[in-house]
Amino acid sequence: MKKIFVLTLFVSLFTLVTASAQEKKKASPPASVKETTSSGTTISIDYSQPSVKGRTIGVEIAPFGKVWRTGANEATAFEVSKAVKVQGKDLPAGKYGLYTIPGEKEWTIIFNKTWKQWGTNYTEADDALRVVVKPGKATTPTEQMTFKIEKSGKVNLLWGTTVVAFTVK
Repeated sequence: MKKIFVLTLFVSLFTLVTASAQEKKKASPPASVKETTSSGTTISIDYSQPSVKGRTIGVEIAPFGKVWRTGANEATAFEVSKAVKVQGKDLPAGKYGLYTIPGEKEWTIIFNKTWKQWGTNYTEADDALRVVVKPGKATTPTEQMTFKIEKSGKVNLLWGTTVVAFTVK
C-alpha cells in the first residue's frame, strides 16, 4: 500500500513539473480581438503576443524577407464570417492561418488555409491569398504585438514602432 502511495505521489509530481515546463514554453501571452464591421462581417483574430524586448524588428525578430508566423506559439488564426475583399482581392468566408513576410518597404500578408498548427509549420501551397501593403511608423511604440480591428474593416498590426494595416470589406 505504501508503494502505491509513493508511486502515485511521484507520478503526480512528475505531471505537475511537466505541465509547468510546457507552460513556460508559451512565454508570449495569448490574445484575441473580434469586431463586426459596419458592413456586417465579423472579423476575429486569435494570436500570441511576442514582445520586442529591445530587439530590432526585421533583424533579430520577424526577419525581413522571410515568412513569419505573425505572432508566437500556434499559428495566428484569422476568421471572417462572410466572403470579403482584402485589399481588393477575394477571400472566402472561413478561418485561416495568418502569416507575413516583413520588409522595410512592404509587408506581404498571407492567408493560409491551414490555421490549426504550430506557427512555424507553414506550407506555401496552402495559401488562399497574399496581399502586399506598405508599413507605417507608429507615434507610440507597442511592446507586445497587438492587432486592432476598426468598424470600417481596417485591421492594424502594431508592434514596436511598426504599423501594418490592411482593409477587409
